[in-house]
Amino acid sequence: MQTERVTFLTTPDHKAALDAFARDSGMSVGHVVREATSSYIAQESADEEEARALVLDEVERAMPLIQEDLDAIRASIAEARAAIAKALAGPDHRRDLAA
Repeated sequence: MQTERVTFLTTPDHKAALDAFARDSGMSVGHVVREATSSYIAQESADEEEARALVLDEVERAMPLIQEDLDAIRASIAEARAAIAKALAGPDHRRDLAA
């Protein structure tokens, strides 16, 4: 396995706790840090996947309502266009609109 060095700063107390945990677990500090970061990354990925699933559920529930709203908007636009066309067609049609 090819490795690369990662350096991070921490407090003396945290470093001592990390050293003690690694020693008590029979692992190197590097192994503890690799395991901890791998676990953290995996958990973040799982959290993101769960969040995406929740959002997708909401979007799927909203789609029929959005479609209904769009249909209503299209109908309203068609009615407005018809009324405008009728009004622009001539004076005979304007009297029908006033009634």
